[in-house]
Amino acid sequence: MSGIDGWNWDAGERRVVELGVLSSFEQVHEFAVSPDGEKLAVPVVEEPGQVRVWQNGELWSEAVERAWSLRFLPDGRLVALVRVDDSWTVAVDGQRWEDEFEFAWNLKFSANGRSLAVQVKRGMKYGLVIDGRDWGAEFISMRDFALSPDGKRAAALVQVEQLAEADIFKFAEGVWSVAVDGQPWERRFINVYSPVFSPDGQHVAAEVRLDMFEYSIAEDGRPWDAVFGTSWAPCYRSNGKGIIAPVRTPEGWALVENGKPVWQGRYSQMWHQRLAPDGQRLAAVVSTAYGRWTVAVDDRPWPRTFSDVVLAPRFSPDGGRVVALARDQGSWLVVVNGQPWPGRFDMAWEPEFSPDGRHLAAKVERDGKFQVVIDGHPLPRSFDMLWSPRFSPQGDKLLVRAVEEGVYKRLVLGLEQLARA
Repeated sequence: MSGIDGWNWDAGERRVVELGVLSSFEQVHEFAVSPDGEKLAVPVVEEPGQVRVWQNGELWSEAVERAWSLRFLPDGRLVALVRVDDSWTVAVDGQRWEDEFEFAWNLKFSANGRSLAVQVKRGMKYGLVIDGRDWGAEFISMRDFALSPDGKRAAALVQVEQLAEADIFKFAEGVWSVAVDGQPWERRFINVYSPVFSPDGQHVAAEVRLDMFEYSIAEDGRPWDAVFGTSWAPCYRSNGKGIIAPVRTPEGWALVENGKPVWQGRYSQMWHQRLAPDGQRLAAVVSTAYGRWTVAVDDRPWPRTFSDVVLAPRFSPDGGRVVALARDQGSWLVVVNGQPWPGRFDMAWEPEFSPDGRHLAAKVERDGKFQVVIDGHPLPRSFDMLWSPRFSPQGDKLLVRAVEEGVYKRLVLGLEQLARA
């Protein structure tokens, strides 16, 4: 697959595969669908302890004991974590990595989709494997990791010194750090969280806990001079020169850049800050009063607030619109520039903007059925299963990947069809 431009964007509906043939298997697990909609895959149990991956009617040649975390990469490769002879590894398009591990989990791929990494456990040590190659370093414990945008580097949250049970003094000194390409930062912290690479992949920032009551953001092992009561995950500006994070101050939660306030407002809570594609405008989830949530854009909260939760906001490609999913009184809403779309849903998934930012489509669920909603208007057709829709590069067509009446279908709909629907 050569990227979204290379997908088949001819308008029409195609029956890709009949799912009735899966009834011959003892068990069928969760489906995965390729980004271009051409392939559907699922782990199937032929008999106890014998699992294969089924894709468009064909089975991977090798049976394994277990297969999970099945997913398609952006380039169309199908990957899964598999267990063989009580050992775990990664299989890519049916081919297992050579190394095997006591356990493997937290499968991630780089932003460009070319590199694949997984956390592994061998004995009482933890490490990373990237594209089948061992990271070359093992640690007492490892919590999470991040890949650089090009997938060539990794940063992980690691415990660098053994901590005896109930040793509160050693805990207070700090035994955690961030390992970049297997090499831990020299500075140790009580805790470390949320590693993130700069856009050029040359620097790493993370939340750090300095002592029992003070938190900050560190870059390449050096904490900011400013300290705070708490902090949340940092992010970089697109030029890589600014690090932005929500922090708790005595006056309330604030948004800071390189340790200094970038917004003047103070909030009851703040997190999930997001930048516009040009790296200038900022949006974040905020609480303006106890139990009330909304989105602030450039330090101006939306007037409408919601009772349960607001998920991370997203800018349109042109930066002119912001969308977020909100749960209010038990129902989900799609909120654009502060205004909810008509209707409430049992569930909703992250919306997709057209490349020009003019249109917005989302997958939603109501009464056990799934629909596509575009610009606030639900399409009349409902599906038994549905994956998030995708716009064509020109923004004039919409790819719908769905299961209807036992058939997995690939639909490409022109926007003029959607307007008439």
